[in-house]
Amino acid sequence: MIQFKSILFVLSALLIFLAASLIPPAVISWFHEASDLPAFLYTIAGGLVAGLIIFFLTRRDKRELRAKDGFIIVSLGWMMFSAVGALPFFLSGFIPSYTDAFFETISGFSTTGATILMDIEGLPHGLLFWRSLTHWLGGMGIILLSLAILPLLGVGGMQLFKAEVPGPTPDKLTPRIKHTAELLWGVYLLLTVVEIALLMLGGMNWFDATCHTFGTMATGGFATKNASIGHYNSAYIEYVITIFMIIAGMNFSLHYRALRGKPLIFFKDRETLFYLSIIGLATAFISFSLWTNNGEGGEQGFRHAFFQVASIITTTGYGTADYEQWSSSSRTILFILMFLGGCAGSTGGGLKIIRSLILVKFSLNEIKKLIHPQAVLPVRVGGQVVSRDIIANVAGFFLFYISIFVFGVLFMNMLGLDFETSLGGVAATLGNIGPALGDLGPTDNYAFIPDIGKWFLSFLMLVGRLEIYTVLIIFTPMFWKK
Repeated sequence: MIQFKSILFVLSALLIFLAASLIPPAVISWFHEASDLPAFLYTIAGGLVAGLIIFFLTRRDKRELRAKDGFIIVSLGWMMFSAVGALPFFLSGFIPSYTDAFFETISGFSTTGATILMDIEGLPHGLLFWRSLTHWLGGMGIILLSLAILPLLGVGGMQLFKAEVPGPTPDKLTPRIKHTAELLWGVYLLLTVVEIALLMLGGMNWFDATCHTFGTMATGGFATKNASIGHYNSAYIEYVITIFMIIAGMNFSLHYRALRGKPLIFFKDRETLFYLSIIGLATAFISFSLWTNNGEGGEQGFRHAFFQVASIITTTGYGTADYEQWSSSSRTILFILMFLGGCAGSTGGGLKIIRSLILVKFSLNEIKKLIHPQAVLPVRVGGQVVSRDIIANVAGFFLFYISIFVFGVLFMNMLGLDFETSLGGVAATLGNIGPALGDLGPTDNYAFIPDIGKWFLSFLMLVGRLEIYTVLIIFTPMFWKK
């Protein structure tokens, strides 16, 4: 039976946390004496009042969460954060359409980085900071963050962890889920501080360094400049962000183990090695293509290729060059990378590298079985046997992902978008990437898309961020039966 009062209790706590998260951008707005300050204050006040009322009305009825409760909280929590988080943009008048404000906000929380803004630099500092902060909060997971406080509220968090953490198998570092959440967020915070310091050493001011770090560690891609990272025209800044995008695309539990004195753990993990190999091969191919087709050789060609490959495969979406001007073969590689995504347990989106690795090994095994029908050939990753249940889960996920992608392309095509734009837009939102192909390339935005298309793409961002099953399961009649 679904525990509705317990669900409301947790959602109220999350709403209070959201209201508190709006305080830093409000302070920045106050410091700059900007006109968006009242919008922040109204949203903070409304969120606190509503959250506290529901919190105190339901605090005595909380019970241990079950799997169904976890799925509902995760899905509703992300929608609530996006709906309320859109209010500062809307109430301030800088994004006068609520549809556009919601699109921009869910793009932030889902770490997609797709924008409807034509003049990013025209936003006041408070809204720019909030826009980037949505990335950082959504990166490791709003619900994962709440796991650190749920035990204090008397609500267990394991069901939320299973519903939220990306990848086919959640990786618990410790027996206590609260401690796991604290460890992951500790690593996340440490890497954030290090990158901010390095970017400031490269000449960025603290504001831009912080905002771009939020977008990097969350693999989100919201920038404070219209030209994204290309605005700075700095090889140092590009290399720093490239390296941290790659780090953010790795499993954070491996970062924790590396920091605990096991740096070689990355070279023992098959998913990480596969991930780095793909980055290396794609960078080499595109570098060669830029040299032969665009006349952009040497270090600059390598740097642009390396940056864009890392940006797309990690689903960050930052840009330093207009890849729409690259050869068709280079754009095809980037399109393929949009589907692969980062590693399981990372802040990246997409299918995840581990799923691709399992599917490849499973397909090769099926070929071997045709040759040796009596042979027992289990699928192994890193010496460990992958169970049939996980293989079935991965195969089902892949089928759902491709089916949603195909339907999405057809739907956007019916709204008047050309095939290439539809193809890129759906891949970029479902994979939480941001910039796409065609009219949605790295120098374009999503402002021209009809409202119904923006709501549909917003839904794809949510589905992609929560890995399909978490959202789709609540739409099945079986889910609501006792």
